[in-house]
Amino acid sequence: MTIDPMAEKKSKHVEIKTKPTASNVEDFINALPDEQKRRDSFTLLKMMKEASDEEPVLWSSSIIGFGNKRYKSPATGREVDWLLIGFSPRKASLSLYVSVNIQEHAAALEKLGKHKTGVGCLYINKLEDIDLDVLKSIIRTAYRRSMSTTGS
Repeated sequence: MTIDPMAEKKSKHVEIKTKPTASNVEDFINALPDEQKRRDSFTLLKMMKEASDEEPVLWSSSIIGFGNKRYKSPATGREVDWLLIGFSPRKASLSLYVSVNIQEHAAALEKLGKHKTGVGCLYINKLEDIDLDVLKSIIRTAYRRSMSTTGS
């Protein structure tokens, strides 16, 4: 019997440094030095909690995540555990984790307001720069898409 080396790659689970913790999410947000970031973080917390019906979990030391999923890279076959949706109040901007491919939200992003994007992230300086209804729609869509591809 011959074993396909690609088959082994396709099922390799990789441990990453960013993992769920038992830290209190609200304590984390309340400790943010910037008042605007605190307010915006509590707004995002509420939006994502409503969209996911999940309790928030602090991942590593700075990412607030909702849900958990094992993602598999089609290129390498590596698998990692990651949040379904989430955000991080970074110094420069709010980083929202709403997709593996942010461009799947292209139509909504055109209506969102002032933002930047990365491969899977949406970067917003402050929530007053954007249309919150459009953001809520992106968050809901991202969560539903993530849930539909969990395989569980």
